[in-house]
Amino acid sequence: MPGNSEDPRYLTQYLQRWKAGDSESAGQVFAALQSQLRRMAAQRLSSERSDHTLRPTELINELYVRLETGNSPDWRSRTHFIAVSARTLRHILIDHARARSAARRGGGEPNVPLDLAADPGVTCSCDDLLIIDEALTELEKADERAARVTELRFFGGLLESEIAEELSISEITVKRDWKFARAWLAVRLASRT
Repeated sequence: MPGNSEDPRYLTQYLQRWKAGDSESAGQVFAALQSQLRRMAAQRLSSERSDHTLRPTELINELYVRLETGNSPDWRSRTHFIAVSARTLRHILIDHARARSAARRGGGEPNVPLDLAADPGVTCSCDDLLIIDEALTELEKADERAARVTELRFFGGLLESEIAEELSISEITVKRDWKFARAWLAVRLASRT
């Protein structure tokens, strides 16, 4: 396919071809978004414990495998792809945390960061991540959109404008949902520590 693979029009074409079953296009999408995906993975892993066994490259490789072998959504845009990637990264990290937690069973109460995504330097243990995931799952039942906003911010590292575009809502609604979600999660997470 001619043209700049980072051009949104070409990227959308690659995404559509991928949906139609062209696995080469999947590789083109990952190649075009490699730096952004690597930043997403590095950002998520930077808030994990220092001895985390996953590295950004391994996380992106697992993301590729899961998206390539699964039923790919009807890709709408770059932002939609990033949103799906954020959700998939969340599941990869949760699966990894569950496996690690199951392997060691025990330990003290986790120290859960209450202001999600506000400080990328805050570290999360496997237990923290599991507790955050459980609270986020509860939030999905209470307010699905606020949970999606949180997932896109915390796991996807998307900006408010990108979240608004993905969810077809205004930026002010994203801000309100984020504020509500942080408060809701802070109460739930504080009761667990």
